[in-house]
Amino acid sequence: MIKLPNEIKPAFQELNVLKHLRGAGFNKKFRFTCAYLFRLVFVLLLHQKNWFRLLESAKGEAFPGKDTVYRFLNHSGYAWRRFLLALSGDTIVRMKPLTSAKRETAFIFDDSMFERNRSKAVEMLARFKDHATSAFYKGFRMLTMGWSDGHSFVPMDFALLSSKFGEVWHHGDVE
Repeated sequence: MIKLPNEIKPAFQELNVLKHLRGAGFNKKFRFTCAYLFRLVFVLLLHQKNWFRLLESAKGEAFPGKDTVYRFLNHSGYAWRRFLLALSGDTIVRMKPLTSAKRETAFIFDDSMFERNRSKAVEMLARFKDHATSAFYKGFRMLTMGWSDGHSFVPMDFALLSSKFGEVWHHGDVE
């Protein structure tokens, strides 16, 4: 069983993370609950652990297989964008009383590089020029929208852009 670190548990509860998951259509479709799979992926990212090393470890059999996790992350019935927006909105509402009413807030749009130089067969992978370094890279442009109070930044949505076909990918889109 995967447990959230004690430092993270209060934040998960305060921000109603699991409620927002359910509100975005995340309900059990696999042997494991969506809440369990989300916590598992979150903890692995938090600890910068490799999924394959976890499965090869002595406790590897207690965890779901990689196919289960990939189906969870790519399931077309789960509204990842709605989840992120609801969680972000809840976070902002809780942060506003902690800052001065005189502080300016703003939505920030950022267009950054998302490099995938070692990738070969990634759908919509394109070649871009980084105008800051004049170097080329393979990857995407990542357009991020977030809210800021001047000291904090809360991501609200993002899209991967590819110049190959002039298309936009939303992180929740699955074919």
